Amino acid sequence: MIGAGGHAKVVVDTCQAAGWTVLGAADANPHRTVFGLPHLGPPEKLRVESGVRAVIAVGSNTARRDIARRLEGCLNWASIVHPAATVSPSARVEEGVVIFAGAVVQTDTVVGRHAILNTGCRVDHDNDVGAFCHVAPGAVLAGAVTLGEGVFVGAGAIVTPNRALGEWCIVGAGGVVVRDTQPGLTYVGIPAKPLGTRRTTVGEVR
Repeated sequence: MIGAGGHAKVVVDTCQAAGWTVLGAADANPHRTVFGLPHLGPPEKLRVESGVRAVIAVGSNTARRDIARRLEGCLNWASIVHPAATVSPSARVEEGVVIFAGAVVQTDTVVGRHAILNTGCRVDHDNDVGAFCHVAPGAVLAGAVTLGEGVFVGAGAIVTPNRALGEWCIVGAGGVVVRDTQPGLTYVGIPAKPLGTRRTTVGEVR
């Protein structure tokens, strides 16, 4: 597992519930681990045996993207689905994805590389969740929603049907998206409206 912060605790629980054995946590901070797991050193120094898979246990979309790019071709990625999640047989879950307890992923949805579907979120039919997205606890994506790469949908937010969210945009907690959004902007409120100007650096609400 890569990462040893608070988000990693939930990833460990999810891995263990799904029947995976967690061998340890790789983190740049040599003093940080989670649940007493062995510290495996910085991620760039990982050397794993055949059959061992890794998952990025970091909530930040940009950090997850950067780690995945640095380690591209060096590791085999796991996709972790909590047994208390519901995932349609026709959904496609790509490598590195983590789906937490209570999440629902409906028919013909695609969940892109290293995305996070957090606790109790709802992703309805025909959604396209881009790589490195994070759908926070309790958020709802209605039918035929498209999330560009790196989109963050905050806790309890709702995206109405047939909406397209531009890459690396943010929807604040509790927001309701009723129109398509532009890349790199933060949207808040009901209905969600852009807050301020386009960001010069990509991040997300934590």
